[in-house]
Amino acid sequence: MSDLDLSPTQLDRYSRHIIMDEVGPEGQSDLLDSRVLVIGAGGLGSPIIQYLAAAGVGTIGIADDDEVELSNLQRQVIHDDDDVGRKKVDSAAEYVETINPDVDVEKHELRVSPDNVEDLIEGYDFVIDGADNFETRYLVNDACTLAGVPFSHGSIFKFEGQITTFAGGKDSPCYRCMFPEAPPAGMVPNCATAGVLGVLPGTVGCIQATEAVKFLLGKGDLLDGRMVFYDALNMEFDTVEITKKDDCPVCGDDPAIDSVHDVEYTASCSIDGTAKEPEIEASDD
Repeated sequence: MSDLDLSPTQLDRYSRHIIMDEVGPEGQSDLLDSRVLVIGAGGLGSPIIQYLAAAGVGTIGIADDDEVELSNLQRQVIHDDDDVGRKKVDSAAEYVETINPDVDVEKHELRVSPDNVEDLIEGYDFVIDGADNFETRYLVNDACTLAGVPFSHGSIFKFEGQITTFAGGKDSPCYRCMFPEAPPAGMVPNCATAGVLGVLPGTVGCIQATEAVKFLLGKGDLLDGRMVFYDALNMEFDTVEITKKDDCPVCGDDPAIDSVHDVEYTASCSIDGTAKEPEIEASDD
């Protein structure tokens, strides 16, 4: 799509983008031509999907296999009472349709696995990980890193969140550069047992959506090589550098992981099936 293809309605809808030098009609056209995959339509996925759709990202893929529960509604703002019991991908797709008819939704009603992740991410310009378990987090990292697909990571826990972006360049680190394997089972409780502040995923998810839009526009500095830690209770943001590790098992000089099938994605997400414990639920949803 070129800037000349924007309709009068689109020129009005996206006018606050178009008047910005960093976006303009060309940038908005780029957004409408873009494809972003959102993994998880829960706490983080809700604001991500909401703001990508409003911004006019033309195709949004949504991957999730869960149903909406009443306890989700405290933070998962794209679902409501009438959606309880429905598949989240259906509820999310319907929500997108109500806020922006320009956006096409590709529904992937599935749990991401080594058998489907490569096909799932293919054809998307950017992937956003809003999953709720370490298994999926490491799987998305490995698949995107091996395929050279840029992606954003976010997670939340009680009052705290963390966000980073992995752009996939030669000098870009990956999640395993920080955490080669997942923590021992039971060390990180999930939101169902520890709780989460309802507004927290809004902040974290919006930052992830911002990273995606910046990447698609080719503007600004991404969080590539940096992780932001957000403490909502004390209203503090801290940033730490992530260094690409020469001995990283997936993006290092002599990687041990050449395929997502080299890893058993349960518990420690370790190489060659050496995981020892049942799957750990992370604290993202």
